[in-house]
Amino acid sequence: MSAAPLFGDASGHPPEVEGRAVTVAGIGVSGVSAARALARLGAAVTVVDGGDGPVQRERAETLAAEGIGARLGDGETLPPGTELVVTSPGWRPDGTLFAAAAAARPGGVPVWGDVELAWRLRALPGACDAPWLAVTGTNGKTTTVQMLAAVLDAAGLRTAAVGNIGTPIVDVVLSGEPYDVLAVELSSYQLHWAPSVRAHSAAVLNLAPDHLDWHGSMAAYAADKGRVYSGNTVACVYNAADPATEALVREADVTEGCRAVGFTLGTPGPSELGVVDGLLVDRAFVPDRHRQAQELAELSDIAPSAGPPAPHNVANALAAAALARAFGVPPTAVRDGLRAFSPDAHRIARVAEVDGVTYVNDSKATNTHAAQASLAAYQPVVWIAGGLAKGATFDELVGSAADRLRGVVLLGADRHLIAEALARHAPDVPVVDLDRTDTGAMTEAVRAAAGLARSGDTVLLAPACASMDMFTHYGRRGEAFAEAVGLLGGAAGSVPPEDREA
Repeated sequence: MSAAPLFGDASGHPPEVEGRAVTVAGIGVSGVSAARALARLGAAVTVVDGGDGPVQRERAETLAAEGIGARLGDGETLPPGTELVVTSPGWRPDGTLFAAAAAARPGGVPVWGDVELAWRLRALPGACDAPWLAVTGTNGKTTTVQMLAAVLDAAGLRTAAVGNIGTPIVDVVLSGEPYDVLAVELSSYQLHWAPSVRAHSAAVLNLAPDHLDWHGSMAAYAADKGRVYSGNTVACVYNAADPATEALVREADVTEGCRAVGFTLGTPGPSELGVVDGLLVDRAFVPDRHRQAQELAELSDIAPSAGPPAPHNVANALAAAALARAFGVPPTAVRDGLRAFSPDAHRIARVAEVDGVTYVNDSKATNTHAAQASLAAYQPVVWIAGGLAKGATFDELVGSAADRLRGVVLLGADRHLIAEALARHAPDVPVVDLDRTDTGAMTEAVRAAAGLARSGDTVLLAPACASMDMFTHYGRRGEAFAEAVGLLGGAAGSVPPEDREA
């Protein structure tokens, strides 16, 4: 093997992986995608995973048939001879495997995430090197990326929503499809392992404490989110209501001429998008942003169902519009794309109305920031909450929602943390504490919520916690909620299809 730089570099030289020993950490969707891509390019690939259950074994057998080795039950030992590690999102940076990689040889073995791998593979002949419009933030990423893709599609551009949204970006880059632009959702995990990514334009929607057990601190979490702005060429989009996102723009090392563009739920100033008299307007991408504003859409274009759109969805639409406008999309495409957009299941999804009470499934609200936005959209609310707190605290959330709460039903492993916050900030609100963590607890929770609710109220599943203490993922939790609602007096609540593994 020659002493040539390992896999080229990040400045546009294609990676040379033939004959190289690559370890892929994780046998989930993104890990399998990376392993197959590297094997097709001639790398000697070994996939490692700490799990050894039926799902992992089935995937390992499939990969073995393709000539890819897998080592299950041990995600800490680095296979001998490894020259590169490609990690799946979610593998903690302080893990033993990465410590072993750092110590494996002088200078250490490099570690890339699947997104970093995809970015470098763009330089291969025939690969998709379309510009990236990137979105990150604590909440709203998937919705915003899907809105963005709908707007780009309405403009006649060939695009796809990829990344953390569920479609492995490596597969898209190597698909051979002639995309014009990609709408890319990036998690903090992915950004941590993607130092070379340089988007055309990017947005940080919001910042709130989340995954602090993984990142170690709020500062580290914010820094990883801020990586999305590195090298942006046209626009860094930030939330004018969240100073932390603007601070990330100020700290970013961008291409000369790249602009800071804000979005706000109020009247926009120059270089901002905002709302005026029920209209989404643009004062950033117009010839004279100090004196001109361009109408993009009506608020009703964001709400295909009855009722006004939730404020956080208006913010998502504005962020998507800003990125689309940065790419040159005309105003009519923003309107048409927002009208065509339909949100995924388990995100502010109306399940049914029973005896005058509306039941809403927002199982995707897996942290306090998301739950706060969800609770702010309804009043009065019977709130179903609880699960795995992931190191979160709940005082701010409960304090902000106390005057909206008709009652609360708690379930899940860390429900006591929410109960303690309720005792401090909403002591007069009735609380039903279900001391169980089995999946059947959701049926009891919905029945208890129905008993607290009055006609005109909303029963809202916005757990503010992760689901893995009771369910395989937030989608299954949402399905259990919908199924339980369906048992109330024969209510005709539809049960959405199970989410893909992300």
